[in-house]
Amino acid sequence: MRVGVIVTAAGSGARLGAAVPKALVTVGERTLLEHAVARALSVADELVVTAPESHLEHVRTLVNPLVEQSEQRDVETILSVVRGGASRQDSVNAGLAALGDVDLVLVHDAARAFAPMALFRDAVAALESGHGAVIPALPVVDTIKRADAELRVTGTVDRSELWAVQTPQGFRRELLERAHTEGAGTGATDDAALVEALGEPVQLIPGHEDAFKVTTPRDFALAESLMAKGHFDE
Repeated sequence: MRVGVIVTAAGSGARLGAAVPKALVTVGERTLLEHAVARALSVADELVVTAPESHLEHVRTLVNPLVEQSEQRDVETILSVVRGGASRQDSVNAGLAALGDVDLVLVHDAARAFAPMALFRDAVAALESGHGAVIPALPVVDTIKRADAELRVTGTVDRSELWAVQTPQGFRRELLERAHTEGAGTGATDDAALVEALGEPVQLIPGHEDAFKVTTPRDFALAESLMAKGHFDE
């Protein structure tokens, strides 16, 4: 089956306090986007990157060499860089529209730049085994409380049923397209929620601690520290 990967990189990075879009912040010698794309290329027959309109050409100059030099697979990956939307949902829609002839689609956040290549391969393998939608996740380890508008605790959530979801999330293409069509404008924060709204099953697969999201300065400091120690795969 042919695999398309959509890497969303259109976020502003306001919470990170960066002067450039978050995906273009550098960790080590590469931007977060380059780290993410290098890993996505381990499975991609087609790669679509969504970026801010003001940075489309810069993103192309960053990503093109990675695609040309990739030695992960004996395939010629087709690359598109397209303008992202006002929301993540809009950006994924733009990515879907740019994909050509693929059967499976992985959607990945550039902010989760260090998700291991094995996680991409695991998602593809789960789809090829028959699942229509798969998402990597880790069990929640903190105690979770519910609270009202005045911040008074109203209950404790059973954390044994809770999972922290990561990307790449994987889907049969026709299912993801249908989910986006029927869930347009709902403001879902991930693609799996749109599939769930259709009543279709979503399968969890084991996530990885390296697939954390770089959102705050503390996340950035952690990424820099781990990179300096040679922790991440390449």
